[in-house]
Amino acid sequence: MHVGSIRLSYHLLYCHSHTSRTLTATLAARGDMAEEQDHTGSPSEDLPLTQGYPELRAGLNGEMEEGGAPGSTDQAGKCGPNLLQMLKAAESRWSPQGQDRDGDEASGAGELVTEALKTDMQIQFTDQNEEFNKRPTKTGHRSLSHSISQSSTDSHSSVCSDSSEDEPTPKGKVQKTSKGFSDFCIKSIKQAESGRREIEIAQQEMPALMVLRKRAGGEKPLAGAKVVGCTHITAQTAVLIETLSALGAQCRWAACNIFSTQNAAAAALAEGGTSVFAWRGESEDDFWWCIDQCVGAETWQPNMILDDGGDLTHWIYKKYPSLFKKVKGIVEESVTGVYRLYQLSKAGRLCIPAINVNDSVTKQKFDNLYCCKESILEGLKRTTDVMFGGKQVAVCGYGEVGKGCCAALRALGAVLYVTEVDPICALQACMDGFRVIKLSEVVRQVDVIITCTGNKNVVGREHLDRMKNGCIVCNMGHSNTEIDVVSLQAADLRWERVRPQVDHVIWPDGKRIVLLAEGRLLNLSCSTVPSFVLSITATTQALALIELYNAPEGRYKQDVYLMPKKIDEYVASLHLPTFEAHLTELNEDQAKYLGISKQGPFKPNYYRY
Repeated sequence: MHVGSIRLSYHLLYCHSHTSRTLTATLAARGDMAEEQDHTGSPSEDLPLTQGYPELRAGLNGEMEEGGAPGSTDQAGKCGPNLLQMLKAAESRWSPQGQDRDGDEASGAGELVTEALKTDMQIQFTDQNEEFNKRPTKTGHRSLSHSISQSSTDSHSSVCSDSSEDEPTPKGKVQKTSKGFSDFCIKSIKQAESGRREIEIAQQEMPALMVLRKRAGGEKPLAGAKVVGCTHITAQTAVLIETLSALGAQCRWAACNIFSTQNAAAAALAEGGTSVFAWRGESEDDFWWCIDQCVGAETWQPNMILDDGGDLTHWIYKKYPSLFKKVKGIVEESVTGVYRLYQLSKAGRLCIPAINVNDSVTKQKFDNLYCCKESILEGLKRTTDVMFGGKQVAVCGYGEVGKGCCAALRALGAVLYVTEVDPICALQACMDGFRVIKLSEVVRQVDVIITCTGNKNVVGREHLDRMKNGCIVCNMGHSNTEIDVVSLQAADLRWERVRPQVDHVIWPDGKRIVLLAEGRLLNLSCSTVPSFVLSITATTQALALIELYNAPEGRYKQDVYLMPKKIDEYVASLHLPTFEAHLTELNEDQAKYLGISKQGPFKPNYYRY
């Protein structure tokens, strides 16, 4: 079979047979949290941090027949018939004598290849040329938002993924599980089976949560806890949610990002009895409606909050102030959400204790650094198909996320520039071999700009106007305000949807930039993230909830707390058996010399890892 036939069969199978999970998994593998796990970025008026709230191969049968020699002509006889046609066609072009003899065969092979390629192009782009030329508006309705797939891989961006943007919202659509449960709102409960398989795969890479279920499941340390959560809804977070339920908690969940929800995972959660309100490609109004469905249930009042971005906390604080005061505690994962909590605390308006998971060692040093180091490339490759060797890339911010992005891109041979406001981080970038500059100095020449600061308007319209044609712009930070996307909604600019989560923004002179995920978090909007790293963060979140819920009266006051060092070390120790790692133990004399306990904690709270 020649290459054109392989590509034709590949796309026909994928685009017309979503029931083939093997092929779906292959497509997902073809692509190749973050300090900041993204939220929708919808604004809060009084909080200024945000503006708003296996590879397919051509089978050549290269094995030799018995007694055959490498390179013998017998190998040609073992090629597929279509490949033989191609070889004969090529021979007729090289040999004048062969033109008459093999002309018909050559012509047939050429037509076959041409037709295969033509069909291939049609399959890839027919569905994408429709309804993709809309320019987003400044209002709250969802613009250019595409649900990518109806399968368990609907977190994966691919040119062949089918889009469901034009499908009606599932709000008001009555769905029931096999047991008659209906307190949820998701894209389709029919995806529950494939979602369950995805969750089972994630469980294998999330050992600490599974150990936590086994060790604490009998004690039910969260019995009586009513946890309302707003995080990314993926197979990995589904493992966390079901772990909380196994520990005794009742859970209601919404998504913190309108693009990151895996519909199959949400369906599996609903089938399991969890009230989940989320689907991929929500509008801004849908986003807040889903949060309100979690909080405002008439027969259910939450007493614990697990948040990622601060939107859930802000919604309860503003709309349900009396309920907010009754909550026992908040666990916040993102830098933006933590900033919001510190603002409330500073203003004297935080009336309940909160734990800052974002600045725990296990979150900063593993999720933010290693997760982004792997997922940045997958997100960029899946959306752009660009080769990064020799490309000039500007990374805005050199925190743990920026460090991970720079390390990954440098390994591919990219030329890197770093922008920073913090002299310590800037010095780290210099000593790591990167040039520290202002964005305005290189904005005309760079091929890619990546933001990861947690700030707003890091890339403004003045930068966007000066970028070179074809510059790729994306965000790895938590907030979608890092890139001034609002300024790109001006009347003089035209938006063109290229593929899911990829837009061309076109200037009047024809210049265009490539905007990924509409400025939202790249890795979770356009690809997936490693389950193992998420296991570390999720375990930390679960232990933080257990700590706050079971803490005696008076242990935690109305303030924001860091995770105790002992819990960080415990989370790390739960993951070491995966690597067959063996810790050295201190003897009594050594522990006394260091002034610490043999069991830890081994570092003081001020230690910087």
